[in-house]
Amino acid sequence: MRPSSPSYIADFDSATGMLRATSNYLHGKDYPALGKGHAMGWVVQAANWLPQSAREQVYAIGGVTEGHAPNKLHQVDAEKVAEWITARYPLRRYQAVMVGSASGALTHLSAAFDIPWLPQTFFVPVRHLSGDNDDPVDAMEFGRRYGPLLLEANPELQLHHMHDGNQDRLMVEYMDYFRVKRRTLGKAYERFLEETLEPGGTIIVTECQRKWPTTRIGERHVFQHGALGGATEEEFLHGSERVEEYLERYDSSVRRWPSPEPDGESPEAEWGFEEALREDILRFAARRGYKVKRLLFTEPDDLSPLVADFYRDWYRRRGMKGNRLLVESFIMLEPYWALRTGSVPFWMKFNMDPSVDTIERYLDSHEAYDEINLMLFNNGVEAVGFPQIERWKQVLARASRQGQFIGVSEELHPRDFGSLGRYYIETKQKIKARYPLPGPLPLQRLWDFMAQHGERYAVELRDA
Repeated sequence: MRPSSPSYIADFDSATGMLRATSNYLHGKDYPALGKGHAMGWVVQAANWLPQSAREQVYAIGGVTEGHAPNKLHQVDAEKVAEWITARYPLRRYQAVMVGSASGALTHLSAAFDIPWLPQTFFVPVRHLSGDNDDPVDAMEFGRRYGPLLLEANPELQLHHMHDGNQDRLMVEYMDYFRVKRRTLGKAYERFLEETLEPGGTIIVTECQRKWPTTRIGERHVFQHGALGGATEEEFLHGSERVEEYLERYDSSVRRWPSPEPDGESPEAEWGFEEALREDILRFAARRGYKVKRLLFTEPDDLSPLVADFYRDWYRRRGMKGNRLLVESFIMLEPYWALRTGSVPFWMKFNMDPSVDTIERYLDSHEAYDEINLMLFNNGVEAVGFPQIERWKQVLARASRQGQFIGVSEELHPRDFGSLGRYYIETKQKIKARYPLPGPLPLQRLWDFMAQHGERYAVELRDA
């Protein structure tokens, strides 16, 4: 049995979700209810029977139950986290291992090549019951007080304290987002690489180069107001008519957020890559005789068109049509069932306007799909940059034969918390096709695909 995550690690987070989906696939398993199993899937579906305000409170309280006590942040142990991460994977030889930034598209590369992914970033939710979701200055001071407890206990970590009163409005009412990034591999990651990577194998460093304005609190501590999604950096810092309307609609006491003044830029808290880790990987690889490749991209979903086209080409080489598209959203993704149903995976980072833009651009520039199946993550907030359900229906209408939602209640979105369990059930129920799982591809197939088609994508593959 694979170990449970440390109590201070968030369950409903990009890195945790993508780790679970990837490691489950490498064990030959699927990813029900965000990796939490069938029972949890039925529990979250029951929440949909509650009135809207009650559903929102259940979602917020569900988040704060994951929160760690701020005065106990010294208990966070980066090496224990790394031991848990590596213990999730089968102990066998791999042709490559990915290390670095998260992206849902990477889970499908892991599945295609049967290789693990080790995240650089993980999320520690910290209880802040007296906080205010519209007061980032108060949040920053909270982090200034308690952040050193975590950092002094973990000299290998860098703290990116993030406050997003837009998309994460329900969650930051009761807790703060402490995202931490590894600056070194550490003993557990090094041991895993030595035990599982083939002699002369490849470490693929996944580097999301997205930056965000930040305020420096300490040598290894920055504060980030806002996050990737519907609102822009400028709107978080200086407001806009959209922000005013949003804050008025949610009965806030302010009409723009009192943002701390940034004094620089840093790797984006959730997705961005901290370069110190690459230097440590190069040191380790040189000593052990491993090759190193760098996979560079700016937005976390820049990889999605590349992975979708790679899968479509792969399916057609196998004699399949490759005309079924599965559009995934944040941590609602299914590498196992994408392959079992012969679906071309296209991952969106969230449920906001930029994600609709991304899938629309992809469909504009590609041969039409017979089927489009679309998931939508529900975060409970009609935030700045939130697209109405009609716009998503226009995406489905692009299918030449059938377009349908997977696990989405059109009436309840974005407060359809039952979707967190239902997306998995409907993936199997609504997509009828079944194919055997293929064997792993040789890594050279990706190198060849990038050499032939790489200029089409906002992705770069480099030798280190």
